[in-house]
Amino acid sequence: MVKAVCVLNGENVKGTIFFSQNDDKAPVEVTGEITGLSKGLHGFHIHEYGDNTNGCMSSGPHFNPFGKTHGAPTDEVRHVGDLGNIESAGSSVTTVNISDSVISLTGPLSIIGRTLVVHADQDDLGKGGHELSASTGNAGARIACGVIGITK
Repeated sequence: MVKAVCVLNGENVKGTIFFSQNDDKAPVEVTGEITGLSKGLHGFHIHEYGDNTNGCMSSGPHFNPFGKTHGAPTDEVRHVGDLGNIESAGSSVTTVNISDSVISLTGPLSIIGRTLVVHADQDDLGKGGHELSASTGNAGARIACGVIGITK
């Protein structure tokens, strides 16, 4: 079992997200809680770099080692870092519970050392027709982020 953690920080949005993977062929379980999100859907992505020196902006584009276009977590054509949306009821705590079979905590698709980003708007999953749909899902501003680190 490999485990990782990410502490999300933004101006109003904070949270802690945990990652666990039983072995290198198992899906990664992504769980945790986020506070401060407005009601609705928010894009949730792994970005390429574990660099937050300029806030969330220095984390680069979505983690996309295969050069594919943006898509939904269930799409065959997607960035490795495309985790879709999380939904907030607008209450104080948003619970995250995602299982993803593309990201990994080991090997070439490892997300360890990369940045997890929560976006202001809904990810259109590459299907919105906006010029940014194919690259970012037109998910808007980066409102919280943190580097994913290995944990015990």
